[in-house]
Amino acid sequence: MTINKGEDFMGQISDLDTAQVLVHALPYIQKYYNKTIVVKYGGNAMINEKLKDAVMTDLVLLSLVGIRVVLVHGGGPEISDMLKKIGKESRFVNGLRYTDKETMDVVQMVLAGKVNKDLVRHLQQNGGQSIGMCGLDGGMIKATKLCETGADLGFVGDVTAVDPKPIEDALENGYVPVIATMAVGENGEVYNINADTAAARIASAIGAEKLMLLTDIRGLLRDKDDEETLIPVVNVSEVPNLVRQGIISGGMIPKVDCCVEAVRRGVTSASIIDGRTPHSILVEMFSDEGTGTMFQ
Repeated sequence: MTINKGEDFMGQISDLDTAQVLVHALPYIQKYYNKTIVVKYGGNAMINEKLKDAVMTDLVLLSLVGIRVVLVHGGGPEISDMLKKIGKESRFVNGLRYTDKETMDVVQMVLAGKVNKDLVRHLQQNGGQSIGMCGLDGGMIKATKLCETGADLGFVGDVTAVDPKPIEDALENGYVPVIATMAVGENGEVYNINADTAAARIASAIGAEKLMLLTDIRGLLRDKDDEETLIPVVNVSEVPNLVRQGIISGGMIPKVDCCVEAVRRGVTSASIIDGRTPHSILVEMFSDEGTGTMFQ
C-alpha cells in the first residue's frame, strides 16, 4: 500500500488497511531500528496545534518502534511575542535575531522554559518519554560570538563543539531529548544559536542516520513559485551549481548549508520537509519517495 502525501492515515481506516500500512512500513522500521534521527522543529508546525499534535504523534511512534529520536527546536514567534509584551522591538540582521543582553534573557526564559517544557508535555501526553534539555546543560553546546556576517548580532553564537554525552545518556535511558538551542561561551556567556545550525551539528556529533528540517515550504523547488517543481534528491556536490543557477537562494541557502554540513560530517542523509503537512515525518521515513528534498 502506498502512503499518499498529505493523507492523514492515522484517521479512520479499515483493519485490513491498517495491516497493509504496517506491512508497508516494516522494511523502513527495520532500516532505521536502533538508529538515531534528529528532527529540527519550527515554523507553522510549531504554532498550529493540529500540526503540533501530528508531529508529536509521529515522534512517539518512531520512538516506540525502536528508532532513537532527538528533537531540536527554535521558538522565534514565541520570543517575538514575549519581547512585544515587555515593550521591546524584535530586530533582525541578515535574517538573524539581534540579541542584546535583555533579549538573551528573554530567549533563555522562553526557549529553555516555556517552549521546551511545552514540547516535553505534548510528547508525554501522546505516550512518549521525553526530557527537556538545552545547550547549557552539561556544557553540551559550546560557542563563540558569531562574526562572519560582518554585522554585530550581539549574543548570537557560532557553534564550536557539541558534547554528545548528555544526549546519548538520555537516549540510552529511553527518553526523547528535547533540546533548546542555546550555547555557553568560554567565559560563561550565553549565546543564542540558530536552530537549523544547532540541529546539524548535533546530528553529526551523535552519529545520526538522518536529519530532518521541518519548514513552511515543500522542499527545494526548481521554481520557487511552483510547488510542483520539487527536487526530491540532491547530491551535496550539486549544491554549488544550484546556487549559481539561483535555484538555491534567499532563506533557503542557510537551510541547505546546514544539510550539506551534516552530510559532510557523516550524517547519511538530511532532508528539508514540509511541516505544514500532517505526519510529514512518517511519510519521509516510511516511503521511498519521501515528502521533501533529501540531501545525500
